[in-house]
Amino acid sequence: MGMALTFSPFHFKTYCSSSTSPTSSTTVRPAVILPGLGNNTGDYQKFASTLNGYGVPTVVADVSRFDWFRNAAGLLDSNYWRGTLRPRPVLDWYLKRMDEAIHEAKELSQGGTLSLIGHSAGGWLARVYMEEFGISDISLLLTLGTPHLPPPKGVPGVIDQTRGLLYYVEERCAKAVYTPQLKYVCIAGRYIQGARFAGNSNDEVNSAVPVGSNQTTVEAVLVNDTSNSTAFRARFVGQGYKQVCGQADVWGDGVVPEVSAHLEGAVNISLDGVYHSPVGSDDELRPWYGSPPVVDQWVHHLLH
Repeated sequence: MGMALTFSPFHFKTYCSSSTSPTSSTTVRPAVILPGLGNNTGDYQKFASTLNGYGVPTVVADVSRFDWFRNAAGLLDSNYWRGTLRPRPVLDWYLKRMDEAIHEAKELSQGGTLSLIGHSAGGWLARVYMEEFGISDISLLLTLGTPHLPPPKGVPGVIDQTRGLLYYVEERCAKAVYTPQLKYVCIAGRYIQGARFAGNSNDEVNSAVPVGSNQTTVEAVLVNDTSNSTAFRARFVGQGYKQVCGQADVWGDGVVPEVSAHLEGAVNISLDGVYHSPVGSDDELRPWYGSPPVVDQWVHHLLH
């Protein structure tokens, strides 16, 4: 069983790099930030600057929003339609960008090891990379709002949006075992609790979130909440949660349910008030995992 820690209530702190930065005699592992689905490198520049302020040399994998359209190649794979899609070759482009970023970070490590910080899909793609390319240069995998677990089978109205990718990760990738040599830390956000539409969870109306709705669609509802009641937002988000974990009335970061962002064998942390994405976030009103006051809650995992 993984260790679960919950920090509540969420406290904002004034960011000051000098107060928690390591001393000059301390060697800190370089970190590689791995973008989530639909995000690009630019979305993480402020996050990288925050980590640099703590003395953590940081590289962001080179990904553009257009790059994600490469995933459409999976439509030509019969495994997509059977729900048994594999990460390779459809995601080889991402693994290549990850590999390039890791090699860049290795030049900063001076022979030491690296930390991988996977946001959203970047977290489980990091596990695929570690399985395919090895872990000799990696001593920490820290995930932020990553859906680690595949959706349960046999739940009415639930369609696996990854078309089998997360089942592959669960079955084929190494299990998380927190050791001094390789640490696993999984952070989940508790930004909004979802709600069922009506009646039994197995009878929910699935039309609220159309099949194929992406992260951007959900973010638009959360950010543009002036035209949506609190109840509607909770139901809308709950339908998104249901597609990920099979339940609607659970807490999550607005996209990924808390229960899915934790991984057995890892140090699992939940942070109240934390939103899923840098897109649409606000460091004070709607902080995401990479906002300075949130980073302050977990950055110590990178510093030792």
